[in-house]
Amino acid sequence: MRGCYKITAAALAAALAVSASACSRVRETDGTDAVSQEETESSSQSIPEFTAAPETEPSSETSEPEPEYEPEFEKHIILGSDIHYLSPELTDYGEAFQYDVDHGDGRLVTYIDQITDAFLEEVVEQHPDILILSGDLSSNGELASHEGLAEKLRRVEAQGIPVVVIPGNHDINNKRAYGYRGDERYSVERTTPEQFREIYREFGYDEALSEDETSLSYVYQLDDMTRLLMLDTCQYSQGEAKVGGVILSETYDWIEEQLEEAWDEGMNVIPVAHHNLLEESEVYTVDCTIEHGEQLAEILGEWNVNIFLSGHLHVQHWMEDEDNGLYEIVTSSMTTPDCRYGLLTYRDDCSFSYRTKVLDVEGWARENGRTEKELLNFTEFRRPFLEQVFKNEAYGVLQHMEEITEEERLQMCEFYAWVNYMYYQGKAVEICDQAYEDRAYALWDSKGYITVLRDYVVSILEDADRNYNFLRTD
Repeated sequence: MRGCYKITAAALAAALAVSASACSRVRETDGTDAVSQEETESSSQSIPEFTAAPETEPSSETSEPEPEYEPEFEKHIILGSDIHYLSPELTDYGEAFQYDVDHGDGRLVTYIDQITDAFLEEVVEQHPDILILSGDLSSNGELASHEGLAEKLRRVEAQGIPVVVIPGNHDINNKRAYGYRGDERYSVERTTPEQFREIYREFGYDEALSEDETSLSYVYQLDDMTRLLMLDTCQYSQGEAKVGGVILSETYDWIEEQLEEAWDEGMNVIPVAHHNLLEESEVYTVDCTIEHGEQLAEILGEWNVNIFLSGHLHVQHWMEDEDNGLYEIVTSSMTTPDCRYGLLTYRDDCSFSYRTKVLDVEGWARENGRTEKELLNFTEFRRPFLEQVFKNEAYGVLQHMEEITEEERLQMCEFYAWVNYMYYQGKAVEICDQAYEDRAYALWDSKGYITVLRDYVVSILEDADRNYNFLRTD
């Protein structure tokens, strides 16, 4: 297996004298890549927004050793996932719409248009080298929603910022493509694979070096040394979308061809997909992780790929695959509180820094003269909203369990909402010890044992050993 590892200054100079090849061809194995969620990126570049400390970033007074060499270049990438944009023309915000919001998966659909605008304005202000959107661009694959989002993305590209996209499981051939009128849902036009490619042709497809013939996967040249391997992991070929992810055997052949070509041309490769490569959740694996994803992980490891970007889970998370020498970063849903997106700095030696940033919806609302109190007081609004959605979910599971009293049921719902909220933010580590001591945890363990939510709560706390909003390799 080839390795992606550190290089000395002398080795770098020698390698550059031969060719401007990828890091995997010029580094020497030492196996000492380090990761710390306490560290923050500190690279010299011209975009101050990328180096400004986010509101949740831990502080550190320790001095870092000088790097062995300065990278020749680094790319600043903004990662957005699971926007789930719904065109305002498809809803009257009435009874049926509100019911789906209250009993949904935590997306702030009511303000999705405003949140999307606020996000894209921040992208323009920070002016990254590229914006990557890793699937679930639409609420449920409504053609009007895709067309509306594409129009907004054109305004970003007009500012000189390339945008690339890949579909998610919600985006194509989705039977839940609905509009809302009063107390009724009504079906609207779904998006086909051909329509998806046409709508987003300006955002990766027309510039692709190669396109897979059996899916909407493609290769995008990010810079002289880096390619994005944009992987379509969705299932929609039978005319109806499925939740889980898979890669077709023909697509695997195409992936191997692209990785070999990138190797021969000295290119670094960053794969991007909607579904997760690794089992980021111990409970929800069937529909979250790419089917037989270990095969893809092995292929990527053999070709020295050390990073994989995804979404889908709506939870802020990352995981290391030591066997294959790579990290997967899962960026949480843009429209699920706290509304985070990722900032990735990727360097020519394959090292990278990642952190998240919470979208400043309040600042955007003030600057744009909005009057909605929820937007103007967004930091107070967002958490209770998401926790109420989680309470509704837990109550629906527990309400028919006669061995649980109503008082206990409410305690368990409150506890579930609290723990799950922190998990979604990637910060369950902050409340882990307190959660174990809470009486409601004992109730979940003793009386909620027959539900999947009990296993989910246990898995959250077992996983809570770090802040998943930060990752750095050196």
